[in-house]
Amino acid sequence: MSESCIFCRIARGEIPSTRLYEDEVALAFLDIGPLVKGHALVIPRQHVDPLMDAPEDLLARLIAVVRRVARAQVKALQADGVNVHQSNGRVAGQVIPHLHFHVVPRFEGDGLSWNWTPRPYADPHEAQRLALNIRAAMEP
Repeated sequence: MSESCIFCRIARGEIPSTRLYEDEVALAFLDIGPLVKGHALVIPRQHVDPLMDAPEDLLARLIAVVRRVARAQVKALQADGVNVHQSNGRVAGQVIPHLHFHVVPRFEGDGLSWNWTPRPYADPHEAQRLALNIRAAMEP
């Protein structure tokens, strides 16, 4: 754990949080600045950042907790859906440099919008060139 990381401090109990779930690997708690009431964060107890450096077994445990929280939000809050969001790096909107997943319950008419604007590829071959480069960079 990092001494100064706010999420590590929450995991250690040094900073209060409204906890929803915890085990030896993960912690889920309500976001103090929710996009929608019931918005939760799921973090690993160990300090890991970014997603690309996280061990696969840790990611599997975290996504299982994300699913558990999402199911509970739908059941307990009668949410109409759930958004799961995860960012890596400041340019991607990450504020706290500790791996975390946002689990946001959604309700018809809640007014939340992701402002997703699709941008087409320049030509039919651009996607193929990008895919070729990405596949070549993938770890086995």
